[in-house]
Amino acid sequence: MTQSKKGSAVISFFLKLAAFFALIIFIDFLGGSLLRKLYFRQTSGYDYLTTYAIEQTNEKVLVFGSSRAANIFNTSIIEKETGLTCFNAGRYGEPIFYHLAMLKGVLKRYRPQMIILSFDAGNFNKNAEAYDRLSVLLPYYKEHLEIRPIVDLKGPYEKLKLLSGIYPFNSLLLPMLTGNTEYSKKKYPNINGFIPIEKTFEGALKTFDYSKDTVLDELKIDAYQSFITDCKNAHVPLFIICPPYMIHAIGIDSSITVGKIISAQHNIPFIDYSRDTFYTNKPQLFADYRHLNTDGVGYFTKTVLDTIATYHPY
Repeated sequence: MTQSKKGSAVISFFLKLAAFFALIIFIDFLGGSLLRKLYFRQTSGYDYLTTYAIEQTNEKVLVFGSSRAANIFNTSIIEKETGLTCFNAGRYGEPIFYHLAMLKGVLKRYRPQMIILSFDAGNFNKNAEAYDRLSVLLPYYKEHLEIRPIVDLKGPYEKLKLLSGIYPFNSLLLPMLTGNTEYSKKKYPNINGFIPIEKTFEGALKTFDYSKDTVLDELKIDAYQSFITDCKNAHVPLFIICPPYMIHAIGIDSSITVGKIISAQHNIPFIDYSRDTFYTNKPQLFADYRHLNTDGVGYFTKTVLDTIATYHPY
């Protein structure tokens, strides 16, 4: 092969390679655009509720937290008792990072009149799952600069991965399809984000030993601190509530201890019902050991509001 032919072959190879990468980029851009439209067109399901919380809420009272927030704080009762509109932004299994991201999206748009943060035992425990769960925030990375530092905690290569249009929607196709139908509305009914549980606790009382050494995650503690300071800087009254558990507890949970200390430093009420015997002696008020049922929710929500009213009349 002559030198000129070799040169032509090399040029042809690189042209084909460039065309291949251009095709990949085009497919990724087109696929990402279609998935983004499908995702943000959802009208039901957990992802829809996240979108509403971060982009559309205008309610006066907001509730943040994991499933214990979503299942325990009845928005209808809050609205009736306070005369203020309410949305429950709790989401199953989500850590403090998620709640902080939701808060930042809200405060970028408006200032609520009251925020309730539901606090769980083990909130600050160190585990990899908390970072994996940040994947639910990936669809918002492009448009919401305020949450990018939180999403970046997922891993060292997130900024690079998020150059892809398709990556934010990995594993979300089925939820997106159901979220665009009536299926999710029937399967996951909610009342302004509140998801009631219609069952009664059965089985033996669980024992949790909190006396053992627990490794706490400093980044989670920092996120909790940021949640508090963001509310204070926005002049939004914040109430941190730890709902009751139906358990036999040995020792004291480290996360609750640290949460109380930090809230006290900021002069923020931390109201702890986690070991309240009024509830732990009444299994009929629970759906399982972590969640109150509708009867328990009705009583608990009113009790919380009465306590809040002693700090901040609404």
